[in-house]
Amino acid sequence: MSALTLKMSVALLAAVLLSACGTTPPSSHYRLTASQALPTTANGLSLGVGPVNIPEYLNRNGIVRSDGGNSITIADSERWAEPLEDGVTRVVILNLASMLDTQDIRRFPWHPDRAPEIGIKLNILKLDAETSKATLVAEWLVFQVNDDQPVARRLTRYEEPLPGAGTSSGAVIAAAYSTLLLELSTDIATEVRTLGQSAAL
Repeated sequence: MSALTLKMSVALLAAVLLSACGTTPPSSHYRLTASQALPTTANGLSLGVGPVNIPEYLNRNGIVRSDGGNSITIADSERWAEPLEDGVTRVVILNLASMLDTQDIRRFPWHPDRAPEIGIKLNILKLDAETSKATLVAEWLVFQVNDDQPVARRLTRYEEPLPGAGTSSGAVIAAAYSTLLLELSTDIATEVRTLGQSAAL
């Protein structure tokens, strides 16, 4: 092999290696899902959902995993298909629409001329995928929009087991978060029903 051929082979090999090092693995995208069917009839109950707030450490594209302490890791190749705050809001709206059998439900901010009767404010304080479980801690408020008076204020915690001892995939985490949001929506719907029954008396 000539010196020129050897140099060309080495250069080609180096280019291939550099190209391989610079290749980014394909990303997988996940979304939260509502477990409820859409209502077929409207019962006249008017609901508004929002503002919905999430912690800043969750406000990113990559799925966040926690060690249960002070450390988190952010996945490069497992990403949310939409901003997590939007996903949480969307799923809660769909769940409540089905649970309360209403089609008159809207997202904050709403037009002053189309303000709902009942509003729900939601602060997600924790939504973590830990080693063996997913945890949701939420502060939420049910209020009458016309006078902005709180009817119920709650701080609730929910947990869902995660298989895999810290190696749960993005799909498993998204499914667990969806289950947690379903449990949260169930509690909110219970309070809204109580308010609706009181108003009807």
